[in-house]
Amino acid sequence: MFYSVIIPVYNRPDEVNELLVSLTKQHFTNFEVLVVEDGSTVPCEEIVNKFRESLDIKYFFKPNSGPGQTRNFGAERSKGDYLIILDSDCIIPEGYFDAVEAELKKDHADAFGGPDRADASFSDMQKAINYAMTSFFTTGGIRGGKKKLDKFYPRSFNMGVKRDVYMNLEGFSKMRFGEDIDFSIRIFKNNYKCRLFPDAWVYHKRRTDLKKFFKQVHNSGIARINLFKKYPESLKLVHLLPAAFTAGLLFLLAVCCFSFWGLIPILFYALIILLDSSFQNKSIKIGAISIIASFIQLTGYGSGFIRAWWKRVVLKKDEFSAFEKNFYK
Repeated sequence: MFYSVIIPVYNRPDEVNELLVSLTKQHFTNFEVLVVEDGSTVPCEEIVNKFRESLDIKYFFKPNSGPGQTRNFGAERSKGDYLIILDSDCIIPEGYFDAVEAELKKDHADAFGGPDRADASFSDMQKAINYAMTSFFTTGGIRGGKKKLDKFYPRSFNMGVKRDVYMNLEGFSKMRFGEDIDFSIRIFKNNYKCRLFPDAWVYHKRRTDLKKFFKQVHNSGIARINLFKKYPESLKLVHLLPAAFTAGLLFLLAVCCFSFWGLIPILFYALIILLDSSFQNKSIKIGAISIIASFIQLTGYGSGFIRAWWKRVVLKKDEFSAFEKNFYK
């Protein structure tokens, strides 16, 4: 099988370098790499040029249009039987393609995705954020965990799609947020076979500070309502939980003004996060940071969800006019 690895990039030359280094270490080498610069002010062409001899690699620069359209740009210029979509802040373990090959030989898949992990070299903050995004106690394990509250939808940080399927579906939509879930929904709605490849995982750096992390998950909450407007059946119970958590947290904080009993549920949840994350990461410090990251993950997503529900469902604004300021950030 021949693969095309498509990497959209926006102002992340250092991270692209780490990703490309990891691709040179693959046991399986029958792939090409397409790096597509999405109007960056800090381009990575010089970084890419260092890998001309060690990788079958191509570099493109285009005006900024968002990650979805940038992936489509790369797909149109690729040659692979399967397209592997990766985020630029990922690092690929040496056996990644071996795992993909093994899964495809075992059972056919039109599309697939894999989970993500935190590398030992990541900062404590990155490990805490990774916990907040992957734990059963925060996201319900829907990003590739063994325990999950909803079926697995491939995400654009680690996604594979058969070439003809990608072209038949016309690639990613023009949605600014949630375009990868939109694509996954269309894969399922068109009856293509989509599977989780649990051993085809990647190290995913995500955000490096809590402010950027809040912005990311807030936009994800907005995306969920935008997806609901397109596909009403896509909204599941697990997607409502962060909004319920946010509302419940505000209620308990209000109760705390009159009685300390309001703190007990908050402290109990924080203790669960502390113990679970400390055990998983073998660090009480990361466990403590994970408490903050988990509250940000839930309230960030929940507030975005509530905000979008008000603007798009109650006020009936369209996607662009409701979030014009967010659209190009």
